[in-house]
Amino acid sequence: MKVIKNSGEVVAFNPDKLRHSLLKSGASEPDATDIIGVIRSRLYDGIPTKHIYKMAGKMLRKLSASHAARYNLKAGIRQLGPAGFFFEQFVALVFEAEGYQTRKNLTLSGRCVNHEVDVVIRNEDLTMVECKFHGNQNTVSDVKVPMYILSRFNDLKNNTHDIFTSTDILSKCLIVTNNRFTADAIKFASCSGLQLLGWDYPTTEGLKNKVDGKRLYPVTCLTTLTMLEKEKLLILGVILVTQLIAQPETLAQVAIGEARHKKILHEAAGLCNLFST
Repeated sequence: MKVIKNSGEVVAFNPDKLRHSLLKSGASEPDATDIIGVIRSRLYDGIPTKHIYKMAGKMLRKLSASHAARYNLKAGIRQLGPAGFFFEQFVALVFEAEGYQTRKNLTLSGRCVNHEVDVVIRNEDLTMVECKFHGNQNTVSDVKVPMYILSRFNDLKNNTHDIFTSTDILSKCLIVTNNRFTADAIKFASCSGLQLLGWDYPTTEGLKNKVDGKRLYPVTCLTTLTMLEKEKLLILGVILVTQLIAQPETLAQVAIGEARHKKILHEAAGLCNLFST
């Protein structure tokens, strides 16, 4: 059976890939087998893969809202748009969870011109972080992205900046995207000394691994919230599910009735405890 990927490529249906996604979301082996069985019965030649994953998500939600939320991770991160502001905040929180100090939305003076910098992180070094957010899952960051950001970094790195102290010097540059980098973008960045963080790059330390490892799920993953409710929470600064659990009163602030509070918080708690040992 042939399916059509989002890129337009026609490939054979791969039940193992779907099974891996379901198991990763927290589904049991028997449940994953049952879901794949139902989907097999509904397949037709040329079915878009997005329809397959939508069917799987609906069936998964009937089993567990928190499993469905985890399954919805990549789409949830895309909902941090349409602009990149909330994605930048999300990226800063990811690095804060790893012990970095962060500063966001800075205007820094270069040797030639001023530059708006999304995030600066500090541990032993000071790193300029540029975020490339894509609302379309098929959009990739090509070689022009690191080429452009390298020129900005080169203009900034020899100046001192008032970020954490008045004499800070940027020593590294990192580009973060919620999608993928092309092979040429990776090759150029490696050659130029730039660091990259993509959805699944580096292979075992990509963005999805960082999110899963520390349960840094955005509230936009939750299936019990409407899009409008998610947007209101983001505006209030509630970016992560863990923040919502710590500040449940924000549900009332976005006009969610008490009858739904328990359901939403139950999904949130289940999502954050999904991979506890």
